[in-house]
Amino acid sequence: MRVAVKCESPLLQRSVELFLDKELSPIKNCDIVVSDQKLDIDKKILYISNESDGDLLKPFSKSQLVLALEKVMNDEKESKSFLSMIEELEQKESFETTDKGLDFKFLQDRIEQLTQEYQENLIKTIRAFYEK
Repeated sequence: MRVAVKCESPLLQRSVELFLDKELSPIKNCDIVVSDQKLDIDKKILYISNESDGDLLKPFSKSQLVLALEKVMNDEKESKSFLSMIEELEQKESFETTDKGLDFKFLQDRIEQLTQEYQENLIKTIRAFYEK
């Protein structure tokens, strides 16, 4: 994950940069921007705030920052995954019929795939939480 940091607060800017040292990237090459201000850009934004409207509330730890970043990234992946599942279902003209009714093999395979992805994301999140 490539992360850019654009904060008004110099202290917050430097803290986030220290926390995310290996993932830092320029804004034009990043996957997500961490900011303490609402930006109007075409990148995903992790908004840090004192108010409840933020994705991450101050004060926070490194593990909370990493978890919030993963949540923002995974939320988009899950929505894309859900949309791709709907598209696949729409592209499939109809389920094959058998003597017993509909063949739900396609749907069953897709559910198993989504369950596996969810399990992997959950394990990553738990590991990131305990790696302080």
